[in-house]
Amino acid sequence: MRLALYQPDIPQNTGAVLRLAACFGVGVDIIEPCGFVLDDKRLKRVGMDYLNAVDLVRHASWARFLETGADGRLVLLTTAADTAYQDFRFAVDDVLLCGRESAGVPDDVHARADARIKVPMAAGARSLNIAMAAAIVLGEALRQTGQYPGEGK
Repeated sequence: MRLALYQPDIPQNTGAVLRLAACFGVGVDIIEPCGFVLDDKRLKRVGMDYLNAVDLVRHASWARFLETGADGRLVLLTTAADTAYQDFRFAVDDVLLCGRESAGVPDDVHARADARIKVPMAAGARSLNIAMAAAIVLGEALRQTGQYPGEGK
């Protein structure tokens, strides 16, 4: 299981996702270009000392990610999905893809995803913070696949 961030543009959210990944032992792929430099102090403030514990892979572009990235299914978190995350059956090698905070993902990335899932929200709500959505979906994916750190031990 991995998280992938498509051209993230808010360093604090990226820091929160990296900290989440470190705590759950999940790798992260960052698909460039980012809207900030990866040594941004805001990213470091949120990620704290967890940043050194993350299996982080940077990809220069979407094309490079497709060439060298995920071996498993690409599961896009999107408000445009019909399937709720809790109704989706995750696999151990899924890559959970989150789009840009400001714009989501372009149509070609959306079309390339093997599955599209959403976090259901109250009427009138537009979207969740990307780190919150990643945490909600990752928690369910790890639960379903028995991959929580220390689970069963």
